[in-house]
Amino acid sequence: MSTGHIDHPTLASTIWPETNSSKLFRYGVLAVAGSLALAVSSKIQVPFYPVPMTLQTLVVLSLGMAYGWRLAGATMLLYLAEGAVGLPVFAGTPEKGIGIAYMMSGTGGYLIGFLIATVTCGWLAERGWDRNVLTTGAAMFIGNVLIYVPGILWLGALFGWDKPILAWGLTPFIWGDILKLVLAAALLPSAWRLVTRYMRGRGD
Repeated sequence: MSTGHIDHPTLASTIWPETNSSKLFRYGVLAVAGSLALAVSSKIQVPFYPVPMTLQTLVVLSLGMAYGWRLAGATMLLYLAEGAVGLPVFAGTPEKGIGIAYMMSGTGGYLIGFLIATVTCGWLAERGWDRNVLTTGAAMFIGNVLIYVPGILWLGALFGWDKPILAWGLTPFIWGDILKLVLAAALLPSAWRLVTRYMRGRGD
């Protein structure tokens, strides 16, 4: 990832600009708020076909686009650290286990994918991909692929490729992910329009 000049500010930096005096406080508040959003979204199940749909991947990718890659990456690392120490922040916790044992189970690859995807989406947002429906949708699609690749590879390594890995870890979730991708592709550019209109109204 380039650490040079960022051509496009993120949604978060536009709403809450960073200053030298508020930098650590701002990072802390946004990271904690983002980790809470990730935890809550993992617990919400929406009836859908063929399996219930959680909102977590929507939040994972949207946080990346709204925060930028550094803050989004820090937020995801905080979320993973919360889960590693035993807080019930992941889907299915505490019923299916907690802590490192849970993270090493079948869901471990997807957790790695969350980090890769949110950082990538944040990097793309800093290059202006969050400003219109098509590029936002493309970024979200890339993010979804980056979640599933390590997730499926992890499942295959853990349980064996003779098992129905794709039926366990991919195909039941495709339609729900398409719906979430469409929602995010519409919501983020709409949020930008509202923020831009508000800033212009203030004379910023």
